[in-house]
Amino acid sequence: MSQREEMPAASKTASAGSGARPLEIAVVTPLFPLPGEPHRGIFIYRTVRELARLATVRVLCPVAVYPPWRFLQPRTYKPHLPDPQYRPGGLDVTYLSYRTLPAVGRPFNGLLSGRLILRWLQERRPAVVLAYWLYPEGWGTVWAARKLGIPVVLGARGSDLRRPGDWLSARLTRQALRRATFVITVSKDLKRIAIEVGVPAERVQSIPNGCDLDVFFPADRLEARRELGIAADRRVVLFVGRLVEVKGVEVLIEATRLALARLPSLELALVGNGPLRESLERQAREKLGARARFTGPLPPEKIARWMAAADVVCLPSYSEGCPNVVIEALACGRPVVASEVGGVPELVGADTGILVPPGRPEALAEALVKALERDWDPQAIAARQRRGWDRVAAETYRVCERASRKKVNWTGA
Repeated sequence: MSQREEMPAASKTASAGSGARPLEIAVVTPLFPLPGEPHRGIFIYRTVRELARLATVRVLCPVAVYPPWRFLQPRTYKPHLPDPQYRPGGLDVTYLSYRTLPAVGRPFNGLLSGRLILRWLQERRPAVVLAYWLYPEGWGTVWAARKLGIPVVLGARGSDLRRPGDWLSARLTRQALRRATFVITVSKDLKRIAIEVGVPAERVQSIPNGCDLDVFFPADRLEARRELGIAADRRVVLFVGRLVEVKGVEVLIEATRLALARLPSLELALVGNGPLRESLERQAREKLGARARFTGPLPPEKIARWMAAADVVCLPSYSEGCPNVVIEALACGRPVVASEVGGVPELVGADTGILVPPGRPEALAEALVKALERDWDPQAIAARQRRGWDRVAAETYRVCERASRKKVNWTGA
């Protein structure tokens, strides 16, 4: 992602012609592009870019900083020094860091990030704050904004609501949700969970993710295979995502081994990176030999080419919110074989893929074989998924606008 990317048009469509000032929205999220990770928080970034066409948007990205010694860093931690000059997409973004410790520091991270957020909000005084990721930064945003009487819209992405961590983090997550003016979830399943933890139903709205329809669309399979060096007669199963335990990649590798007995031309391609990459590559070599290919992380345009080359896209996760890989695969006209978890059943129907229970390689292998033997209609699949980020932003804007009209009463920390 280039920081020289064109600035979003300042058309402010929502208030065009009314003479009213555009709504001022402060976005707070730890998941946003960083110089060393330009695709970090890419789906939040896409929403915010489109939101900036409708409102005046300023972004704060709090960055947790851990000690320099490896034994005092979380396993997946990547050190980042915020660059004050970095402006992804030309957006108004402020990067601020706060120091903490792994595990023992987590109960305090809400307050640590909250103090940063409070100072930043005091200078800007927006009409409403939109915060993505529930704890610690979501809690810190609610704590800070309530002190200033500013309404907050909390955005739950998936694991931040479904798997908040230790009991104290879970308790603080529930507290933030209940105190927020509105809550946005990316699936109806997450909306149900938010209501179960105490958020009134009228204050929760499901806004599913979108995708970049200029990048993800049906394309010629053979042409994409020539480009990527894949034989025309191969049956290709594609995985895209983080190589972490919750994604169930080890189940997919075993399922591919089982399916090879019935489909000798089968190949598995895995796009992404993560802490389990080395062990998964070893497992794939032992079970699949040369039939598995790990590409590492790729930009969206390259992912779209892999989807064009694939026969089936597979997501064998144990838990999901609203997985964008499924949305993007469908937009490319590719059938999806996925675990029946979270918001996935809201995306995949009988005419666009096959759902299976998580953690069962035999069931996954059977589903892959069925999907690869079936004659799918790419155009019909793609027609079911035409949701762009502009629509996501428009729905998000309407929630923020409603929240901005709500009065906030400060009742303590």
